[in-house]
Amino acid sequence: MPAMPEAPIYLDHAATTPLRPEVLEAMLPYLQERFGNPSSAHATGRAARAALDDARERLARAMGAEAREIVFTSGGTESINLALKGAAWAGKARGHRIVTSAIEHHAVGHTVRYLEKFGFEVVELPVDRYGRVDPDDVEAAVTPKTILVSVMLANNEVGTVEPIAEIGRRVRAHKGVLFHTDAVQAAPYLDLDVATLGVDLLSLAAHKFEGPKGVGALYIRHGIQVLPQQQGGSQERFRRAGTENVAGIVGMARAYELSCRERRSTVARLRRLRDRLRNAVAAVDGVEATGHPTERLPGLVSVIVRGVDGSAVATALDLDGLACSTGSACLAGSDEVSHVLSAMGYPDDEARGAVRLSLGRATTEAEIERATELVPAAIEMQRRAAGALAADPLGASPAAAQLP
Repeated sequence: MPAMPEAPIYLDHAATTPLRPEVLEAMLPYLQERFGNPSSAHATGRAARAALDDARERLARAMGAEAREIVFTSGGTESINLALKGAAWAGKARGHRIVTSAIEHHAVGHTVRYLEKFGFEVVELPVDRYGRVDPDDVEAAVTPKTILVSVMLANNEVGTVEPIAEIGRRVRAHKGVLFHTDAVQAAPYLDLDVATLGVDLLSLAAHKFEGPKGVGALYIRHGIQVLPQQQGGSQERFRRAGTENVAGIVGMARAYELSCRERRSTVARLRRLRDRLRNAVAAVDGVEATGHPTERLPGLVSVIVRGVDGSAVATALDLDGLACSTGSACLAGSDEVSHVLSAMGYPDDEARGAVRLSLGRATTEAEIERATELVPAAIEMQRRAAGALAADPLGASPAAAQLP
């Protein structure tokens, strides 16, 4: 009898995470019998409103915030757009300068480039070889015309954690300058106490911590003015029009509570598994680990494989039943070289060798044991194939072999 195929290994949690059973259980009533619109005055609507209010209270409490400071959105990208565009337009009378970094997610990078079309000045700060922003550079970039600073809490491609609390302290010294952080990738693993971080605006996405896709949140410190980016009803205190996704919001609050409750044990276990995998992959000749060696997310392994296309390695691993990526899921299928690695000083030919393996709460010891064998083997196989192609470009191609 043939052997059963081994279960697939999912090491792309930085792209998205599976929905936890407990989260689905919490959501189901609001997809079925408690389906009401929370803006309706009748009993069915009031039940939905009560669930919405409870979820807002619970999420705020877990972040050290007030319920009135939480705005629910459709995900991380909308939260970031609302934070940056909303703060920029609300502050245009005071200034036009926006300070950010060279390694932000495209949801930030593309948004500030869009704002440039309307007269805003964007200052993009450099990073070091590890992808870290220097707080001194942030402070030096803030001028009397600066209205907003946005630096991500943890990078989604290489896992580097930024010194956000120190940057927040520097920004607070400049009256009237708002500080936003994209905490989408950091949320499952780092404490998001908004007072400790010193932020005015903070963006989240539920699907990064085993919640549902299509729902996110933006923390807006009380007293901050943000111009709404979509018009309609009075939902979310007039800051985000549209009927709230009650089931998704309930699921988000439940997922984040569970993530916070288990954070310490999850982080400790993932660090151990990450280091085991990272050491095995980095031991392969021509492989370099990227990102900060210690100030990094606990479950993210990022490497550059020199002389090999990272997408070829990821494809080979997919055929072996291991899911990973070459970087941000937003760049999948694109020929674009990672702007993060470019900002860190890697030339294009090296950046194309990027491979990202991201672990999650459900990742097992057995999966990492298999991965320590599969990943080095896939790299070596692709390196041999690349070497054969370089040595005999025509002979390496079956189609070319038929040419006269």
